[in-house]
Amino acid sequence: MSSAAPAARRTRWIDPAGWPLRTRIVTTMIALLAVLGLVVGGTAELYLYNSLHKQVDTEVDDLSRRIGFKDLDKGAFGDPGKKPLGQQPDNDPSTKQANNLPGGIPRDAIVLQKLTDGTFDGGVLKFQPTVPDEVQTLSATALATVIEDVPADGSKADVSVGDGLPQYRMKKVTKDTGDVYYIGISLKESNSTLLQVALFTGCVILGSLIIAGWGGALIVRRTLMPLDRVAATATRVSELRLDRGEVQLAQRVPEQDTDPRTEVGQVGAALNRMLDHVGNALEARHASEMQVRQFVADASHELRTPLAAIRGYAELSRRSRKPIPDEIAHVLTRVESEAKRMTALVEDLLLLARLDAGRPLAQDPVDLTMLAVDATSDAHAAGPRHYWQLDLPEEPVTVIGDGARLHQVVANLLANARTHTPEGSTVTVKVGSVPNAAVVQVIDNGPGIQQDLVPRIFERFARGDSSRSRAAGSTGLGLSIVHAVVTSHRGKVGVQSRPGQTIFTVMLPLGPPPVVPTAEQRPQMLHPVR
Repeated sequence: MSSAAPAARRTRWIDPAGWPLRTRIVTTMIALLAVLGLVVGGTAELYLYNSLHKQVDTEVDDLSRRIGFKDLDKGAFGDPGKKPLGQQPDNDPSTKQANNLPGGIPRDAIVLQKLTDGTFDGGVLKFQPTVPDEVQTLSATALATVIEDVPADGSKADVSVGDGLPQYRMKKVTKDTGDVYYIGISLKESNSTLLQVALFTGCVILGSLIIAGWGGALIVRRTLMPLDRVAATATRVSELRLDRGEVQLAQRVPEQDTDPRTEVGQVGAALNRMLDHVGNALEARHASEMQVRQFVADASHELRTPLAAIRGYAELSRRSRKPIPDEIAHVLTRVESEAKRMTALVEDLLLLARLDAGRPLAQDPVDLTMLAVDATSDAHAAGPRHYWQLDLPEEPVTVIGDGARLHQVVANLLANARTHTPEGSTVTVKVGSVPNAAVVQVIDNGPGIQQDLVPRIFERFARGDSSRSRAAGSTGLGLSIVHAVVTSHRGKVGVQSRPGQTIFTVMLPLGPPPVVPTAEQRPQMLHPVR
């Protein structure tokens, strides 16, 4: 059970169908806002990307127009007749002077000139605009990357040059003079701007989602408060006992939550209508039950007198001084026996009717230990061919209740064991206690109870088949009386049965019964005098 509960909770949270309504609403709202934020942020990022690339493309085009038009007879990177500056001796062979380039070129731009011998001169321009400085030549790998990735048709492309350099926007330019240049403008600032804007937009979207989730949860919780009140009303009704007795369905959804213009109001109004209908049905059911109970009580009470008369006349006829034929004597004996059985049945029905009507029971200290001893002694006299055993505690176990009715409970359980087990069976009466409750158990080693009969064993007129024979004339009311009496004492009774062992367990509260106000005290409790 301990491992199954967390697994069930995990499954419930994994499956959105098991989420509470407010969680699903807030989650859906956050998901929609997240999608909207991603769409807006992505659109803004794409627009900014295009704008920045257009600016860089403009710079590339401007540089491509100016390169090669200043001092073309001397070359862009040195004087004519000299070797390419990349091969001139220098303290740092990776740099060379840039002598004949136009001013206004961005720092870190790439300008490569293809020479007549197929080699390339130039590189990354390391100077401020209009101030000649030096040129960082590219490695053979970087140069090969540029030649391979830059389109030959003169269109622009983003090229990752390598050599620790940023990404470049590059273009191949072929002049009318036949000179070929590879020109590129660094995308470092553009990419940095795009990254900063993306991070800022992401933070804004994340913060907006947190605020929207928090605010949405508060709004949804406040909006669903009427639904919570409707659910609370339904919960209170579900906790009422509706299976028996008089039921007062006073619980109703508040009028403020029954507005038919809203969905929650429609649910509340429908629940109130259902409660009205159920309340009327329960009142009709209770009235019918009361009529049946009153009829049973009246009939049982009225039958006691004629049954007593039948038994008296039968016994009187057997005591007559005149001889009675054996056949008539047998008939009178049978009449007296059946009259006794009918009397017992009527007494049981009358007792059940009184218990159902809520007739108060005596509230006296009852020693369950002595009660078990007396009931077992009576059972031994009635069934001498059974083995009767007692398992009693060292200290007496005392409860508050009706001693006569509790004695009837134990006696009925022992009679049930005697009736439904074969001769020679062992029946044990065990008395003990657990925290806040006294326990009485009747254990037998008989054939057991049918499994399909166990759930309804305490119903009235419930009988088993031949495996638990009713040869002694069981009426089927003994265990129902046990259940009714124990319930009237705020206790519980249960049964466990298998072939070879049947255990009836009665648990009675050890504490004092709740104080029930009298008719004179009740008005004072409802309206206290100030």
